[in-house]
Amino acid sequence: MAKAKFYGTGRRKKSVARVYLTAGTGSITINGRDIDEYLGLETLKVIVRQPLVLTETEGKFDVMVNVKGGGYTGQAGAIRHGISRALLEADADYRPVLKKAGYLTRDPRMKERKKYGLKAARRAPQFSKR
Repeated sequence: MAKAKFYGTGRRKKSVARVYLTAGTGSITINGRDIDEYLGLETLKVIVRQPLVLTETEGKFDVMVNVKGGGYTGQAGAIRHGISRALLEADADYRPVLKKAGYLTRDPRMKERKKYGLKAARRAPQFSKR
């Protein structure tokens, strides 16, 4: 029998993460590298592991992630979102727990577009009386 593979897509800001869960020992691989090698900050590693800790499945699944776009923080958020969605596919009973924690909700905050006549989204050119 083939190993069950659960898939979830996670997004945050400009980052898109494709997450695959397989039964295993709990290793997390991001873009072919170990989580400790890929993410430098400990807080980002905690963010990525949050859905697994919450559902008490930390040592039960191997996580394989392909992530692109954005920075490290956005990517960590996208991975968390993807892992949460993949866990739902694995077992629908996790839904209330993940929903209450807010891991199933796509974070809608995006970069605001630059407006004409301004230097950035809201930054106006410097004013001088003379």
